[in-house]
Order: sequence, then structure tokens, then C-alpha cells
Amino acid sequence: MTTSVESARPLRVVQWATGTIGSRAARAVLASPELDLVGLYVHGTDKVGRDAGELCGADPAGIRATNQLDDILELGADCVLHMPAAPDIAQLCALLAAGINVVTTCGLFHHLDSMDPTVRDRIQKACRTGGASIHSTGSSPGFITEAVPLVLTSIQRSLDGLFIDEYTDLSQRNSPELLLDLMGFGKPAGPFEQFRADYLKSSFGPSLRLVADAVGLPLDSVEASGELATATRATAIAAGTLDAGSVAAQRITISGIRDGTTLLRFRATWYCTRDLEPAWDVQDTGWHISVDGDAPLEVTLRMPVPLDRMAEISPAYTANRAVNAVPYVCAAAPGIITTLDLPALVPTLR
Repeated sequence: MTTSVESARPLRVVQWATGTIGSRAARAVLASPELDLVGLYVHGTDKVGRDAGELCGADPAGIRATNQLDDILELGADCVLHMPAAPDIAQLCALLAAGINVVTTCGLFHHLDSMDPTVRDRIQKACRTGGASIHSTGSSPGFITEAVPLVLTSIQRSLDGLFIDEYTDLSQRNSPELLLDLMGFGKPAGPFEQFRADYLKSSFGPSLRLVADAVGLPLDSVEASGELATATRATAIAAGTLDAGSVAAQRITISGIRDGTTLLRFRATWYCTRDLEPAWDVQDTGWHISVDGDAPLEVTLRMPVPLDRMAEISPAYTANRAVNAVPYVCAAAPGIITTLDLPALVPTLR
């Protein structure tokens, strides 16, 4: 296990992608005396050649964005903060084989035994070749499904269940394409589309398996399901208008099964109004964790952010944890590094 993250010099970091989370991460690196932003990889051709500071909402940084992998490989970086919409295994292997560590918010690397063996072997080989490591983290999955549960189970001697509820109020999110087109809010209610639950299962299932393995109670299976609730009346939200009877809330449940019962559960509830049919008990944006053990716990973590600023501030919850992990991953032994391979992430704050 890694026990030291001291470095004689600032670690050289490349930011990969400049979406909302990537931009937030890049700003954090620029502001950190322990980290030095040396490169920026972008996907849009309109971003190539532009200054990294401009693209991430900071002062000019003197670093020009590129969409060429070779440009990144030539920088001699210590770590890439990898935050694309989806991972490219060939690119990741090239980075790792060149000796560049990777911290990614893509949820592929939370639990080794859950990975596709072919992909896992390719990544492990690249790590050995370059002497580099890769780690998946973020707020969810990551912080709320691994770091927090491991702390809460540290005062248990028996565990009957640990249940995580995540709530997201989307009523003031002015993103019609995301909410109405992609997520399906405002559409006529019908059967829940299972592919949506399966998508979350691919990231959250491995994360739950990691915790179960860590506490000595490995899961027999992971199941995913979803359900919908509709608006009881016409409702105006920032993204548009929801007709009465249209989809106004979605809930996806990822259940870790052991001995025929749910031992671990992650349940995400996204809603645009609290006036729902059926009447769901929705809470403010944040998390609630219930621990059923010999030291029972009920823990609520609320995000005290005005809803009209949530889109601006919420990327920090994912980006910050990834940035804070950089020194630890750079100091780790080569390979795919999970939460169990790292100590608690303690940042150096200013």
C-alpha cells in the first residue's frame, strides 16, 4: 500500500478533455503548487491551438490544446487526468506504456475481477511496460460508493446491509438536450428502458463488489432495475415544461446480492418535481446512507448549493477527488490501482 506522496518537484500533469468536469480539474491543477499543468488534450477541432486557461475558464496558461496523442506522449508528464465521455483503451495503453500514470473518472477500473479479461490484460501489460498505474475515481462511483462505505463499516463487527441513496433535483438544470432528449424527461410514461439501468450497473456494480470483497462478504451477483414516476400536473422547469402524466422522475437501483438478500445497494433518484405519481420520498440533492449492522448508522450528506448554481458547482465533487488522487497514484506500484490499494486521500489545501 502506498504510504507517502511526497515529491521533490511539482508533478507534471496533462488534462485530457475539457467538459464540465475536465475544465474544473484543469483549473484545480493550475491553482496547485504541487501540480504543474503541462499539456491539454481536446476532442473538438475548434479547441485545438487554443490556450488551456481560456478553455477551462482561467487566466491564460501558455499551454496550447492538442488533439494529437503523440504531442501528449512527448511531454514527459507524470500523470494524465483522463476525463473523456468514454475511454479509448488503445490510447490508455499508449499513455501507460510510455510511463504516464492515469487518473480517470471513467468507471472501468474500480474492481479488477469485474473487468473484461482481455481489456484488463491489455491495460496490465501496458502498466508493466511503462512502470505506470491507472486508477478510477470520482464522487459517484468512488467517494460515495467506496471511500464513505469503507469508513462507515470500520466501526462495525457485523453487517446486514449498507444502502446508499443518491438524490438529484434537476428542476433548475437548463439543459433541454440532456434532460428532455437524452434522459427522457417530459416524454409519455412507458416501460422503463433496461439499458439505462445496465449502463449504471457497469460502473456501480464493480464499485459495490470492491466494498463487499474488502469487508470479507463477496457478492453472489449484482442486479439492476429502474422505475419511473410522472408529474401530477403540468410543471415548468428550467429545461422546459413537463405535461401532467409525463416522466418527471427516474430511479435506478443497483443491488449487490449475497445469500439471496441485498447486502449492498446504490439507488439513484433523479427528479424534476416532488409532485409525483407514485409519491416518492425524494430528498434534497445529496446522499443518504443507511448502515444495518451491530453499530447502526443513518448518515445524510447534503449539497448546500442553490439549484440554479448546481451545474456550475457540482463538477467539483468529481474533479476534486481525481485531482487529489494524482500524487497517490504517481507514487503507487505499477498496475490497475483500486481504492483498496491507496490510503485515504488527504489533500494539501491552500
